[in-house]
Amino acid sequence: MTEAILVMLGFGAVCGTVLSLASKIFYVYEDPRIAEVEANLAGANCGGCGYAGCSAAAAAVVSGKAPPNVCIVSGPELVANVAKVMGMDVGTAEPLKSLNTCDGGFRADDKFHYMGVQTCAAVSTMYGGKRECRVGCLGYGDCVRSCKFDAIHMGPDGFPIVDEIKCVGCGACEKACPKSILTVRTLSQRLLDINKTEDALAPCQQTCPAEIDIPMYIECITKGDYEGAVHTLRLRNPLILTCGRVCPHPCEDYCRRGIEDEPVSINQLKRFVADFEMNSGTRFPISCAPETGKKVAVIGGGPAGLSCAFFLKRVGHDVTIFEAMPHLGGMVRYGIPEYRLPKKTLDWEIQGILNLGIEARTNMRFGRDFNMGTLSYEGFDAVFFGIGAWSDYTLGIKGEDASGVYTGINFLSRFAGGEKIPIGKKCVVVGGGNTAIDCVRTLVRLGAEEVTLLYRRTRKEMPANVVEIEAAEHEGVKYHFLAAPTRVVSDESGNATHLEYLKMELGEPDASGRRRPVPVEGSETLIEADMIISAIGQRPDVSFKEDAKSLEDLVITRWNTLDNDPITLQCSIPKIFTGGDSATGASLVVSAIGGGRRAARSIHQYLMGESVKPPENVLFKTHIPESLFEHVDGVIPSERARMPELPVATRIKTFEEVDLVLPEEAALKEASRCMNCCRLCYNKDTRKKAA
Repeated sequence: MTEAILVMLGFGAVCGTVLSLASKIFYVYEDPRIAEVEANLAGANCGGCGYAGCSAAAAAVVSGKAPPNVCIVSGPELVANVAKVMGMDVGTAEPLKSLNTCDGGFRADDKFHYMGVQTCAAVSTMYGGKRECRVGCLGYGDCVRSCKFDAIHMGPDGFPIVDEIKCVGCGACEKACPKSILTVRTLSQRLLDINKTEDALAPCQQTCPAEIDIPMYIECITKGDYEGAVHTLRLRNPLILTCGRVCPHPCEDYCRRGIEDEPVSINQLKRFVADFEMNSGTRFPISCAPETGKKVAVIGGGPAGLSCAFFLKRVGHDVTIFEAMPHLGGMVRYGIPEYRLPKKTLDWEIQGILNLGIEARTNMRFGRDFNMGTLSYEGFDAVFFGIGAWSDYTLGIKGEDASGVYTGINFLSRFAGGEKIPIGKKCVVVGGGNTAIDCVRTLVRLGAEEVTLLYRRTRKEMPANVVEIEAAEHEGVKYHFLAAPTRVVSDESGNATHLEYLKMELGEPDASGRRRPVPVEGSETLIEADMIISAIGQRPDVSFKEDAKSLEDLVITRWNTLDNDPITLQCSIPKIFTGGDSATGASLVVSAIGGGRRAARSIHQYLMGESVKPPENVLFKTHIPESLFEHVDGVIPSERARMPELPVATRIKTFEEVDLVLPEEAALKEASRCMNCCRLCYNKDTRKKAA
């Protein structure tokens, strides 16, 4: 008996020793954070996240393979708790939502009759699908069947409709769609998306420098969803009141309806919904992503700077705008007269941007009141230069230093700032762009007896907006074409009395595509003028770089612009970005807005430690060839809405706004003219009437 007990004790001791050694050899450590993360998940074990239950999802979060918002059924509070456990910023918990980019459906023509398995996956294997459009929806509902939350249904027009309230962003629909028309994105990703060659885009949207989804916001108007139209616009453009008044709407040149009829008045419809919000007595809410803790300095409060600040704030970054002038707005405040853009309207729009939590410091000139060292000391992680093009080109002729001779932007900005400028009786403005037109129309309102615009080419080559050229003519401005100034004649007191010019004739086209003006020898002619304004263009003032050692590596081009990548807008110093006129030279307001958003995208990449680069196959200042038609079938001509305006006799005596907003009935009628185009699809008028 004793021997048996001793044997058993010995055996037990041996087993204990072995087990002790084994536990040390084969011990598996489990990170305690896994249990904490799992405790903050929904506990549904549904597998919708792509992992085998909540334990596996928690392990994926801790290992860095999944974000804190991996659980598709957890609310924001639980996601924030998970982020806190991981010591991560809650900003990573920005919710995902599915977005359908195609509304072609039954509008899309078929290229062959299909009699196979009724799934998108099956039909896509045959030449990419039966539809003529190679990027559009196939319509068999694989996405609908993949969704476990009843958040997608196939609409009556043959394309999927996403219910954003039910959508949890699980990504199942995106994986199921063989055409990639359903994408699961955060708000930030949608805000910073750039048009690509494979996108489903209408020609007008491809043309818009701000890349606005034009068919979408017009479709909202037709449904009476004005708030939805404003939100659609603000995904790309924060200055819709301003653009609705001053944009030359290049998008309308590519309106598909315009091929067979008059183009849709896209810009007037933008103005209509923008004014609707302003006059409604409330502001539609603007959502922003959670804070990232990153700080960006925006130098220049013009359209490019305001746009960049708006989008940076919406994706979670802290933004401060530094503006040299007393008020924000840049060239749209100090270069565009009140009769085109009332200051109270601009103020309302800018205040809406600042209300997001953006700080503005005015009367702060870079290089004088602060510099790169100041910004570094304050902890700014990146800098955006949107300094505009405030330096006027002079005529470069003898005598232009005479009293009574001004430059365009200098004249307009001084007047806009409240300065009393003596106005001549006979005024001549030299130039053919919008600044020249703004000058002549301002002079008419200030009481000049005779106002003449002198231009070295013909009316056809004038770069100014056609409607502005016509409006100035209606207001009594005289045009003198094919004339180039050669000298200013002044009296004994140094006051300008005449402008001498040479007659010109058009030769061969130059780099701009316009025929080059060639002087006619011996054709010198005098025109009486006691006030002369040179409005032949402007460029950025980059004098701030002269004494700044920290900016030695900042490359400036021969046009005084900041050298930059035209798509990413990153400069030669990696933390510096630019946009607007300081990137391109003097250009359109809407181009500056588009540049501000592209720069915000690049700055976001830089701040997040990503590579600063555009997406593959970016569509930049180009068009998708197959979307450009020569003929459009099924168009019944209908009259384009005419913009209401103040009568000439009234408006030339005041600076009240000339162009008025469309009445609601006219706006709805004009919106119905839009064919809701996409890449290839569009609504035919005949089909509308049949319905």
